[in-house]
Amino acid sequence: MTQPVLRFAPSPNGALHLGHALSALTGYELARRLGGRFLLRIEDIDRERCREEHVADLCRDLAWLGISWQEPVLRQSEHFASYRAAADRLTAMGMLYPCFASRKEIAAAARTASGGCRLDPDGAVRNPGLHRHLSADEVARRLAQGELAAQRLHMDRAVALARAKAGGEIGFTELHADLTAGPIQCRPERWGDAVIVRKEWPTSYHLAVVVDDARQGITHVTRGLDLLAATDLHRVLQILLDLPEPMYRHHELIRDAAGRKLSKSAGDTSLAALRSSGATPGDIRRLVGLG
Repeated sequence: MTQPVLRFAPSPNGALHLGHALSALTGYELARRLGGRFLLRIEDIDRERCREEHVADLCRDLAWLGISWQEPVLRQSEHFASYRAAADRLTAMGMLYPCFASRKEIAAAARTASGGCRLDPDGAVRNPGLHRHLSADEVARRLAQGELAAQRLHMDRAVALARAKAGGEIGFTELHADLTAGPIQCRPERWGDAVIVRKEWPTSYHLAVVVDDARQGITHVTRGLDLLAATDLHRVLQILLDLPEPMYRHHELIRDAAGRKLSKSAGDTSLAALRSSGATPGDIRRLVGLG
């Protein structure tokens, strides 16, 4: 049998908080229970917001929690060529198309589209197919004028091909806390024509994560419930690109008193601050429900 491989994949754009501690500890403890390997991935495709000092800080936080990982540490910023290659393959399959539209333009088009303005699972307005049918000449003209284009997934085509390759409906296996597993059926259409390559970088989170999980041989993906819906999109990409299918474990989120999930952008208390105030790794485990 293949040895299980799990990972923790933070973005170094701020300090880790209790939510990150839960995610890292969940993956690390599952790796131990399964007799598997545990890897660290630095998801630093956003070169404007990611900082090297945050990498050092998060490694310090993880070590303090008693988490160790196998080297080498994968950094996404060193693998842009592989994301371009995956995107080129999808384009050659007719699955991606260039989209110059802004969020404002997409919202305006969605309001007049059949079915009205609908939101994707992240709360963004779903693209109703705006710019799906731009001619090659129009695309070339706009690129020559310096406009930036994202690459969007033609969801109708992608789902049809993925279902054909899968021999039916698309789904994945969810591993529960007691290590029992069950199937979950995907609903990728709710994402609309999702961005697969962003305007600023040669990838999106969605493309990079499936390419890197395959590259690192990840067998079990542990992450928060806020990414459960994203698994629908990831399974489509995995099938289209002939990548392995991992099992998934989506854990509960750490929320504040108002029910809001913790976030870096909101300045929620960091692990470093808790450590400085006298908290111990055992305290952190109890705070996240693992003690």
